[in-house]
Amino acid sequence: MRRYDWMLFLATSSLALATPAQAQDDQAAELAKKLSNPIASLISVPLQYNYDEYGGANDGAAVSKLLVQPVVPFSLNENWNLITRTIIPLVDQQDFPLAAMNESGLGDITSSLYFSPKSPTAGGWIWGAGPVLLLPTATQDVLGTEKWGIGPTGVVLKQTGPWTVGLLAGHIWSVAGDDSRNDVSTSTLQPFFSYTTKAHTTIGAYTESAYDWKGEQWQVPLIVQAGQLFKIGPQILQLAVAGKYWAEAPDNGPEGWGLRLQLTLLFPK
Repeated sequence: MRRYDWMLFLATSSLALATPAQAQDDQAAELAKKLSNPIASLISVPLQYNYDEYGGANDGAAVSKLLVQPVVPFSLNENWNLITRTIIPLVDQQDFPLAAMNESGLGDITSSLYFSPKSPTAGGWIWGAGPVLLLPTATQDVLGTEKWGIGPTGVVLKQTGPWTVGLLAGHIWSVAGDDSRNDVSTSTLQPFFSYTTKAHTTIGAYTESAYDWKGEQWQVPLIVQAGQLFKIGPQILQLAVAGKYWAEAPDNGPEGWGLRLQLTLLFPK
């Protein structure tokens, strides 16, 4: 084979090998970007562990929570998706001075449904809105509200290159349940932004602020997080680590720094 034939053979072979690799890299970049979008059309199951220590009269107490948060999209028609986001909390409370507080079990489940256009607006904005439901599923009194609740929720965001910026907000009112328990009227406000690198690492900052209108109290954890997309066999995952600082919290509530670890299983179509 002549020298130029060898060169053509090697170039063609290299291109054939590089094309699948480039396709895989593009898919990973797209998945990393979708993970920054709370209403992306992507089946995922985040497993989020939170650890927080309490202060005031509850000094020395600690709460661990494992939040199972499946996200399932449904195509309604050519123009609209329905994105369901459910939060299932498993809670462990330890070392509270009041012995009745030291319980473990399932907390109240919340489920949000977002009706979202499949295409962004002309300005590049992505949005979704719908109802959020509170279900009194707690296995122990101290782990839940014993109230049924409902309210509106919505999210709006924009993704420009590697950047994502947005806001998720909602409100829940209690509408039924145990009359001896306090009513629920809580607003949530969660601004977020993130940057995804070419290595599919996402670095972000956000809050999960909530205001209790009955107790007239804020809770504002400030969260900084870094997550890495990777693959084990056929399974695509993201592992994220976050530091959480309680800028504002109810009296005798969480204080100082907390820890968050999150493993997300992705199931792209």
